[in-house]
Amino acid sequence: MLKSINQETKPLAERVAEQIQNLIAGQSLKTGDKLPNEFEMAKELNVGRGTIREAVKILVSRNILEIRRGCGTFVCEKPGLTEDPLGLCFVSDKKKLTEDLGEVRIMIEPSMAALAAEHATAEEIKKIQELADEIESLIREGKSHMEKDIEFHEFLAVSSKNLVMPNLVPVIHSAIPLFIEQTDKELQGETIRTHRKIVNAIKKRDPKEAKAAMLEHLTINQEKLKELYARKQFVKGNAITGTKG
Repeated sequence: MLKSINQETKPLAERVAEQIQNLIAGQSLKTGDKLPNEFEMAKELNVGRGTIREAVKILVSRNILEIRRGCGTFVCEKPGLTEDPLGLCFVSDKKKLTEDLGEVRIMIEPSMAALAAEHATAEEIKKIQELADEIESLIREGKSHMEKDIEFHEFLAVSSKNLVMPNLVPVIHSAIPLFIEQTDKELQGETIRTHRKIVNAIKKRDPKEAKAAMLEHLTINQEKLKELYARKQFVKGNAITGTKG
């Protein structure tokens, strides 16, 4: 229930936005719910419709609300989250970005896999296995497995039952396409093998083994990247000097 706005020092539209945000955080408004129309909210809050429009704009800019033309205003699927929360798309040095994202993944994902081994339900384990199988099939058919790879890591985050992990997925989403692009498909066999190890450890409910398998998976990626960059630099240097490899 919205409450009439009292006089405060904070701008009125910001206070209205906070009320709507609190309703979403408190689950009075859930993902996908449609907000009352401007007239209804203005009347309930005792403010003008212009203030309601400004409050909605604030929440749209924060990816909390979305406006669907001809339908109304709705709560976003993942309120407050964006696809690129760290602004990584604006980093021009992709080599350095890929290396640093790899380091971050090594910090986060092994523990995520360990938690999944401890807390995933039987249905979630079945889904993890299905995703790994789909990735393997796509690789063997010579098709892109990027989307399924992202889904695999995303579902591991959900299965960890840690509330923060799924909110870190946008970082993982940024990393996986870069890894696949930069490694020039040279790690497909290793992807299949290490994914299998991760899934088997989770099925055995062995957090230590799951953590070690994920660490192996990510470390191989890092080492292959360094090897590829060194090779490309060598070829580039030879091209400049006219030396044959």
